[in-house]
Amino acid sequence: MIFGIPREIPPFKDTPEYRVGFSPMAAKELILRGAQFYVETKAGEGAGFSDDDYTEAGATIVYTKDEAYRRADVVLKVRRPQQEEYQYMKDGQVIMGFIHMVTARKEFFKIIQEKKLTLFGYEIMQNASGQLPVVIPISEVAGKLSVQIAGRLLESPGGGRGILLGGIAGIPPAEVVILGAGTLGCHAAKAFSQLGANVYLLDIIRDRLDNIVSQSPGSRITTMFSTKHNIEKILKFADVVICAVLEPGRRSPVLITEEMVKSMRRGAVLLDFSIDQGGCSETSKISPSGKFIYTVHGVIHFCMANATTLVARTATHTISSAIYPFLKLITEKGLDVSLKSSIALKNGLYAEQGVIKEEYLP
Repeated sequence: MIFGIPREIPPFKDTPEYRVGFSPMAAKELILRGAQFYVETKAGEGAGFSDDDYTEAGATIVYTKDEAYRRADVVLKVRRPQQEEYQYMKDGQVIMGFIHMVTARKEFFKIIQEKKLTLFGYEIMQNASGQLPVVIPISEVAGKLSVQIAGRLLESPGGGRGILLGGIAGIPPAEVVILGAGTLGCHAAKAFSQLGANVYLLDIIRDRLDNIVSQSPGSRITTMFSTKHNIEKILKFADVVICAVLEPGRRSPVLITEEMVKSMRRGAVLLDFSIDQGGCSETSKISPSGKFIYTVHGVIHFCMANATTLVARTATHTISSAIYPFLKLITEKGLDVSLKSSIALKNGLYAEQGVIKEEYLP
């Protein structure tokens, strides 16, 4: 099997992308099993992987994006191919990455059909037990990263409330509200709680709330059902709000209205990690320039669809280790056999040979 790793193109001018589709360490393991890799020069530079790292692993460095695509049977991406990459994709090619068809341009659907592409979305890969093998580990990264981001945005120079997340003796800590008790939400809740913040975790599924309570005895995590009444009440005193709501393959539900944002404290911070699927606040958006930090009604918004690029090396290792078992299967058995033997791979199909699954059509 021949894999191509192009250098990622930032989706917007003001939104960087440092991650790369596969690490050299993971590539070496597949090369030992007979795979070939063609890597665009400097593809891994942003994540701290040099061209020499890839060549030492046994990969071949190529000097144009066109060649990274043209030589490959399977192209390993982080993000959905950008408009300028459409010209490089060849007929019948397999593309893998975080595709997020729900926010894709109509032109992309046309390209898939015309070039008879097969598309795997990491965000919809789901095994027999309902777990998301790629989303879960990358969500853990995002959950832990949220503490770093929130702490910096709360600082006075950027217009934040100027408070310390954990407080000190005699000075109360930050009030943190998290919508969604999935992997991202739970890891964020634990991280904020460990710093000493007061955490309120909301979800509509009782089992998720029970799990976090049993896993974190004695913590500063309060669980609540995610109702409109509870959200309205709790946002009024929140210093930090984390949106961590996921419905695989679908647009995120809007849980926070503009009126709720108006009721929040000035200088509070809202981090919408659901923005790659539309966001769960009416005030969440991705501007045409890609500016992902902005203020609405005095509330600082962080809406970066590729937030884990801020810790690109960790994120790349995380993605690589998550998809490695599937690429190993494809390398050893071929794509057709792999699709029959792996439920997660089959569930990850957005399109097969140009035929887009009906539920993902615009």
